[in-house]
Amino acid sequence: MLGLIGVPIGYLLGSIPFSFIIARIFGIHDLRKVGSGNVGATNVWRAAGRFAGTMALIGDIGKGMAAVIIASLIAPASDGAEYLKLASGLAAIIGHIYPLFLNFRGGKGVNTALGVMLILLPLESLLAFLAFIITVVLSKYISLGSMVAAGALLIIVWAEYLFKLDFVHPVYLPVSLLLAGLIIYTHRTNIKRLMTGTENRFSMLSRKGGGNA
Repeated sequence: MLGLIGVPIGYLLGSIPFSFIIARIFGIHDLRKVGSGNVGATNVWRAAGRFAGTMALIGDIGKGMAAVIIASLIAPASDGAEYLKLASGLAAIIGHIYPLFLNFRGGKGVNTALGVMLILLPLESLLAFLAFIITVVLSKYISLGSMVAAGALLIIVWAEYLFKLDFVHPVYLPVSLLLAGLIIYTHRTNIKRLMTGTENRFSMLSRKGGGNA
């Protein structure tokens, strides 16, 4: 039962709006009222610059990692440890999307999900991140890269399980599907803009970025 404490801790960690806080430190009073209005690292990059965006990125990834690590410390060797770590990580992602401290209006959950999965499925997450990088380099769309990465993780996890390429706990089959669906859902407005050709493109050399993570 003690391990269940990790779930609310994960949610509270996820609710810490690093992007909002860092943007305010850099002079943006309310990140929700500038750029895309999204409370995420890409919007911080666009509104406050590369350094601020990078700090927001680190914060959002870090809180996802921290949620899983804390759950691991609370219940390190219990029979349900994998489930508890996963539940805490998912709670952190939900906390980022629906943060307690910002009236439940947060970001898209991509970076926090990356932090969670880097601890739980490091190799698979790195491969999905590679798919993200390739997509963004070719298309300049952060939003498209995020959705491709979520799809890539789904395919990798299922392929490993079905073809016995590596041991994957069966719980990650529905979880990878859930994450892919969640990322697509949080990017629904981006999908509309991609379809109409109005989505902003991302550039490493300027403040302006496209999509929201």
